[in-house]
Amino acid sequence: MSTSITAVRGRQIWDSRGRPTVETEVTLAGGGVGRACAPAGASRGAHEAVDLRDGGARFGGFGVDGAVAAVNGEIARLLNGRDVRDQAALDQALREADGTATFARLGANATVSVSLALLHAAASQAGLPLWAYLAQGRPVRMPVPEVQIFGGGAHAGRRTDVQDFMVMAPRAGSVRRALEISADVYRAAGELMAARAPLAGVADEGGWWPMFDSNEDALQVLTRSIEKAGYRPGEEVFISLDVAANELLCDGRYRLGLDGAELSSAEMVETVANWVRRYPILSVEDPVAQDDFDGMTLATTRFGEAVQLIGDDLLVTNAERVRRAAAAGAGNAVLVKVNQAGTVTAAKAALDAAKDLGWAAIVSARSGETEDVSIAHLAVGWDAGQIKVGSFTRSERMAKWNELLRIEEAMGDDARFAGASAFAPTVAAALG
Repeated sequence: MSTSITAVRGRQIWDSRGRPTVETEVTLAGGGVGRACAPAGASRGAHEAVDLRDGGARFGGFGVDGAVAAVNGEIARLLNGRDVRDQAALDQALREADGTATFARLGANATVSVSLALLHAAASQAGLPLWAYLAQGRPVRMPVPEVQIFGGGAHAGRRTDVQDFMVMAPRAGSVRRALEISADVYRAAGELMAARAPLAGVADEGGWWPMFDSNEDALQVLTRSIEKAGYRPGEEVFISLDVAANELLCDGRYRLGLDGAELSSAEMVETVANWVRRYPILSVEDPVAQDDFDGMTLATTRFGEAVQLIGDDLLVTNAERVRRAAAAGAGNAVLVKVNQAGTVTAAKAALDAAKDLGWAAIVSARSGETEDVSIAHLAVGWDAGQIKVGSFTRSERMAKWNELLRIEEAMGDDARFAGASAFAPTVAAALG
């Protein structure tokens, strides 16, 4: 059979931090080939799938010899001869073979690279680009980009408490125009930063390395950057934050080192609510920690009507946790990271759960990335509506933005920008 798997090969490659990661190639009897790489996060939720690292002194403990051996040994034997078209069955076989809830035995870096490579091989054999293979003829939208301007938290030596200061242009009309706007804001921000002090380089995801006196100082500079670039904050360009509050929690309190503050959950929510009132913020990710469902519910009550509230560490691309959060009124959007879930099928289940509940979904990269462009195709083919890649510099980021431009061009007159429709209904209504 032309769609049967004849070879599964894993290898060690290097990610954007210069750390080892896993790449897998899948070959089919009919000649189709798929290749994919596993990303890695810096701020990781306790409930997400686990990368398998070798430990010890070699590569600072980040070696992946064990994960690569799993791909070339146990996983290859498991998958050889099977039909690549049944992604759900193949992913379930990986889960059952691992035998843990978080892929701790085989390693999610092994299973994610394999799962994505299987998907690419199936699309290759079908003679389709991955996004079109996933869409299966259904109409899909080009996603709204979420672009980092300043990197903080675990991505920039904790120079700011907030991890990502980003911009979104949901009224841009196309991915091409949204990226042009983001590029203008990124350059303007760099000029403002250079006028304040010598530039200190870029963070893990390519955003400017922060040099701010407070978290609100960063919001002020970002708002001025939008204006300096020639756009209207809150009309043409909006701010998006990833607070990554789980990284701030210590002994039951949220500690904002830059602001010299130690806050309860309710006080943390009120701090973010004040930012939302004062600045053109459209989206907030993880304003509270990974198990603080009550805090997320409070945040949703306080400012979730017109602001996107995203669960990342809170939901870890897990359909069950998405449904639990929705039942509690905790948020209105899910961040979808394939390596958090361990397989393509599990990630898609989380996205589908969100859509069924009327929530928004954002397909996301990780801070440790490669040139792999899979998520650009997932965001389009799954009709997610939004995508978060990182900043507007560094090739592991630009590869994904550029792939979106190619997809949009290939769609031609059928290309449709998600715009306001990418958001949960109340947020979309506020955008108009």
